[in-house]
Amino acid sequence: MGNDATRTPDEPLLIERRDDRVVGTLNRPDVRNAIDQDLVDRLHTLCAELEASPRILILAGAGGVFASGADIRQMLERRAADARAGINTRVFQRIRALPMPVIAAVDGWALGGGAELAFAADLRIGTPAAKIGNPETGLGIIAAAGATWRLPELVGEARAAELLYTGRVLTADEALDWGLLSSVHPADQLMDAAHALADRIAANDPLAVRHTKTALHTSNHPAIDLELQAELFESPEKRRRMTAFLERHKR
Repeated sequence: MGNDATRTPDEPLLIERRDDRVVGTLNRPDVRNAIDQDLVDRLHTLCAELEASPRILILAGAGGVFASGADIRQMLERRAADARAGINTRVFQRIRALPMPVIAAVDGWALGGGAELAFAADLRIGTPAAKIGNPETGLGIIAAAGATWRLPELVGEARAAELLYTGRVLTADEALDWGLLSSVHPADQLMDAAHALADRIAANDPLAVRHTKTALHTSNHPAIDLELQAELFESPEKRRRMTAFLERHKR
């Protein structure tokens, strides 16, 4: 498997590229990986790469923190026009819409915009130190970059309301129980677990995975499912995989 790693220590977003996946690591440990405009711009650049060359994306944070939130120093100076521009919202929507699945590997804090970045992923795994929440109302704002519509889908309206109204921060065990995390791993095994999950996805037909993601994210059922299935029924890869399955199971 090819492996092209970009590892410049002072880069705010470290990129490791493989044939079937990309690892993006938020790398602003001095501010607990707070998401500023520069990091947003770099995430947009990464999204453009993955839109052009679809691969699985693993998102992580350096220094034992996923992302502590949006950069408060920048947020303090933002005004109504900045809110309407949806600076974080737009990039999180773009991450959510990437052709292949996105895995968030959450260690330590995932707060505010950091939590919303994790919510934009298709799959979330964590460590025992993971802490996830949206304390925005305590700072005089709302969680406007995805939490108000993604959290109800993930945990139900009542639990989402509790988290967003109170600013409660969930522990890893609570997040696992609520379904925000699908599994919890020791910190030194988190990335191995993320790659193992990516391995299982990558073993499947990439087009079938992409179409499954499209179907999961639409409300136009069953019409979209049937059209996607129609395309796959004509796929040479479907014939190859089903023929191989039958060969393996001959009696």
